[in-house]
Amino acid sequence: MARIRSRTAVVPALAAVMLLCSCSAGVQGKEDKAAAVKSGQRLTATLGTAKDSQGPAPAVEGARTGGTIRIANANDYGHLDPQKIYAGESYSTSLLWGRQLTQYQVVGGKPKLVGDLATDTGQSSDGGRTWTYKLKDGIAWEDGEPITSEHVKYGIERTFAPGFELGPTYWPEWLTGSEDRTAAVAEYAGPEHGDLDAIETPDAKTIVFHFPQPQSDVPYMAAQSSSSPVRKDKDTGTGYDTRPFATGPYRIAGHKQNQSLTLERNPHWKAETDPVRHQYADRFEFTFGKKILNTAQEVLGGRGDGARTLSTKSEVPPELYAEAQRDPKKKELLVPGSQGAYTSDLYIKNSRVTDPEVRKAIHYLFPREQARQVLGGPRLGDFATTLSSPAVVGWKKYNLYPVAPTGDIEKAKEHLARARTKVDTLTYAYESDAPEKDRLAQVLVDAFAKAGIKLVTRPLEKAAFTNEVFRGPAPYDLWLSTNSVDWPTPSTLLPDSYHSKLDALANPVRYANPAVDKELERIAGIGDARQKADALIALEETVMKDVPVVPFLYTSVTQFRGSDVGGAAIHPIYGSIAAADLYLKRS
Repeated sequence: MARIRSRTAVVPALAAVMLLCSCSAGVQGKEDKAAAVKSGQRLTATLGTAKDSQGPAPAVEGARTGGTIRIANANDYGHLDPQKIYAGESYSTSLLWGRQLTQYQVVGGKPKLVGDLATDTGQSSDGGRTWTYKLKDGIAWEDGEPITSEHVKYGIERTFAPGFELGPTYWPEWLTGSEDRTAAVAEYAGPEHGDLDAIETPDAKTIVFHFPQPQSDVPYMAAQSSSSPVRKDKDTGTGYDTRPFATGPYRIAGHKQNQSLTLERNPHWKAETDPVRHQYADRFEFTFGKKILNTAQEVLGGRGDGARTLSTKSEVPPELYAEAQRDPKKKELLVPGSQGAYTSDLYIKNSRVTDPEVRKAIHYLFPREQARQVLGGPRLGDFATTLSSPAVVGWKKYNLYPVAPTGDIEKAKEHLARARTKVDTLTYAYESDAPEKDRLAQVLVDAFAKAGIKLVTRPLEKAAFTNEVFRGPAPYDLWLSTNSVDWPTPSTLLPDSYHSKLDALANPVRYANPAVDKELERIAGIGDARQKADALIALEETVMKDVPVVPFLYTSVTQFRGSDVGGAAIHPIYGSIAAADLYLKRS
C-alpha cells in the first residue's frame, strides 16, 4: 500500500512542461481567446472485449503510407528500456517499437483498453488474486522469433532487479504483497536470482499472475511499459536503455544519445495482431538538442523540413502562440487536447497549516483566474473543483466550497476569524526558472495581502525544488504542482498519496486522517474494479472536506505539427501527440 514515490514526482514530462516553461501572460494578454478543453471532453477509458483486441487497428482517416516523419524534441529520452520508462510522452512514443500485454486503442479521441500482445484484457479468478493472459498467434520480435510467455515473465521479473528503482513498482509490490519496492526485493531480487514463483508460464502462450491480495486494476497496469516482454538473450543491461529489441511496427536503426534516434519498419510486425498501432511512415527520424522555439518557427512557417516535422514533447512556445491563433494557416497546425487525467493544484503542507479553517481560507484566497492568465491563459485547462480528473473512471463532479475564479476575500476572512490558530504569515515555494513564475508569485502575494496574510515567496533552483519541497521537514507552506494517476482509475490517487503512513515524497502535503486511513485499508481488499473505483471516488469528498490541496486546473496542452504531417492528435491517456497514428500527407 505505501510506496516511496509521489504521483507528483513521476508525472509525465509534459505535465511539467505545462506549468513550468510554456506559458506567458505577457505574450498572450487579452488576445488569447482559446477555450480550455472542457471537462466533458475528458473521456474515461472503457474496457474492450476480445473482439476489440483483434487487429488491425482502425485506420486513421485519410492516411497513406511512405516517407520519413521528423520529430524534433529538445531532449533525448531518459530511458528506452521498457521497465524503466515512467513518463507519459515516453510511454506514447515507445509504442512505435514496443508492445505490452494490454494497451489503449484510440478511435475518434475515445480511449478503450484492449488486449495488445494478449487476446483480451485478462481473466481474473480467486476474487481478483489470480489473473490469466493468453498471448496472440503471430506476434514476433524484430528478428522473427515468436514472443512467448517466458519473455513477458522475464521482462516483469526485471522490475525487481537493481537499476530499476525509478520505474513503476506495481509488479514487485503487488506480486509479493509488499508495502514498497524495498520490501519486495527483499523477497525476490530479480531474474539473476532465479524464477519468481508468483508468475506461472504453463505454456508458451499462457501467463498466470498470482497476487497475495485482490488486484482489480491489473488490466490497466498491464498497459504500462513495465509489462513489455524482454528476451534474456537480447538483454544488454544498461545498453538496453538506449536500444531495446523491438516488438512494435518499427525497430531502432540507430541511436546517438542526445543527438538522434532513427526508426525503420519492423518487417516481422503483423498488423492483423495489433489493434493499436499503424505502420504508415517508412521511417521516423528524431533529433535532439535544438531549441523548441526554433523548431516551432520552422514548423509553423513551413521552412526547411518544417512541413514534415513535429514535436511530441513540447508545447507551442508562448512567443508564437498568439500569432498562430491570429493566422488561420498556422492555427491549423496547432494540436490541442486534454492532458489525460492530470490536474494542477495549489498544495498546502497540512503538517504546517494544521487548521482546516486556515486551509479553507487559502481555498477562497487563491485567485485562479489571475493565476491561469499569468501562466498562459485558458489554453492551459478549465478550472477544477475536484481532486481527481474527469478522465478517471467513476469520476463525479462536486464543488464543496464554491468560489468565483477571482477568489472571495470576504469569505476567506470569515474562515480566518474562525481559525483556532491565527496566521499572519505563510511561505510559497516555486521553481525560479521562468519569468511567469515570478509574476505568479506576485499575484499570490497581492491576493493574500488583502486578507491580512503576508506571503513570503521562496524561489528555488529547479534541481533543488523536489528535494527541498517534497522531502523532509521543509519550511514551506504552499506550492503549485501537477498531479496524475498512473492509469485512468482512482486506485493510484488516494491510496498512493493520502495515507498517513506514506513518506514525505509520496504524501508531500502530509495529509493525515485516521478515518481515511481505515477506509483506504478496507478498500484495498475489494477485488471488483467498479466497486473499488466507486468507493475511492466516494472517499475523495471526505478527503477534500479537509482541504489538503486547492484544486486549480484540469490541464490541457497545445502542441504543433508540420503541414504535411497527418493523424496528429493528443493521446487522451498519455497527454501528448500519439506517434503511432502519424502519417505523411505527401512524401
